[in-house]
Amino acid sequence: MRQVSLGNIKIGDRSKLILIAGPCVIESEGSCLNIAKRIKDITSGLGVPFIFKSSFDKANRLSLESFRGPGIKKGLDILSNIKKKVKVPILSDVHCAKDIAQAAKVLDIIQIPAFLSRQTDIVVSAAKTGKIVNIKKGQFLAPWDILPIIKKIESTGNRNIIITERGVSFGYNNLVTDFRALEIMRQLGYPVIYDATHSIQIPGGKGSCSSGQRQFVEGLSRAAVAFGCDGLFLEVHPDPDKALCDGSNMIDLKGLEKLLKQVIKIRRSLGEGES
Repeated sequence: MRQVSLGNIKIGDRSKLILIAGPCVIESEGSCLNIAKRIKDITSGLGVPFIFKSSFDKANRLSLESFRGPGIKKGLDILSNIKKKVKVPILSDVHCAKDIAQAAKVLDIIQIPAFLSRQTDIVVSAAKTGKIVNIKKGQFLAPWDILPIIKKIESTGNRNIIITERGVSFGYNNLVTDFRALEIMRQLGYPVIYDATHSIQIPGGKGSCSSGQRQFVEGLSRAAVAFGCDGLFLEVHPDPDKALCDGSNMIDLKGLEKLLKQVIKIRRSLGEGES
């Protein structure tokens, strides 16, 4: 497997389990900064490489009334400040090819949203920046369907690729995780991250927006690490029930340290994550 490097963070190839975490969407600079600092304190104490994530514009909401975030200009300013003040790398999703050049000035990892994972223009535009590209596997894709998307990125000469599993559609308004997908996609040669919080999402579960079953996040995270993922993607919030977006599938920040301690033990029991 190819190891992807981000500063002193190594992703994949038996390196330490990484954590990509943060709130679903930027609610305010103060709240994002506080969450980033708290996660940094937890991960630094446990020796877990940490990449902060949050969205500046959730353009793929079901309802027109759904909270989308502050937009690209203000959102990138906030993410830039977090990057400087907390000294963490930044990941965010980009929904329009025309926004990629601007976003790449701030982001360390450009995420291709699951719903856009087959859109050639946005994938190739992200790849041409030379930044790490995180492909969120669409809920509608089989794990082997990621290979042509990888080839789109590789066509630009960019080999800085990670893949994120976030469940697969199972009938209407439901997602399930097929853990075989983690190994199948790892065999494609790039690190695979498991998004435990979106995997328990119930799309459209509240009629005009999604709901979720956050009580299953810890168990699925432990299972994914035992199965051999290279990192976890977790959306966290200090008060998920009051979050402005996707609160039902975010976990409470207070439970993050306990979960990380559990998955670190699992990772070490496999003889991985020592480098």
